[in-house]
Amino acid sequence: MTISSKTGSSRIALNKKQFRRFFIAKYKTCRKILRKFANFHIEFAIIGDFSSITSKPLKDFIYECNKGNNVFFCPIRTRSDR
Repeated sequence: MTISSKTGSSRIALNKKQFRRFFIAKYKTCRKILRKFANFHIEFAIIGDFSSITSKPLKDFIYECNKGNNVFFCPIRTRSDR
């Protein structure tokens, strides 16, 4: 992939707000893209507060991703979490 070959990086982080619009609009496309990251051994993190999600398919998707090695949904740490 261009990202890793041009920058030498194997990690990408995105804010939840950016990811949410894309995920809702293009669920199947999103899964294909995330699968590509895994195929090229690029770690991908989506950072934000996911506690308010009510969609079971999205909750299941987050759970499955977090069990793997390439795509992670990372909650925001607040000062009270430290």
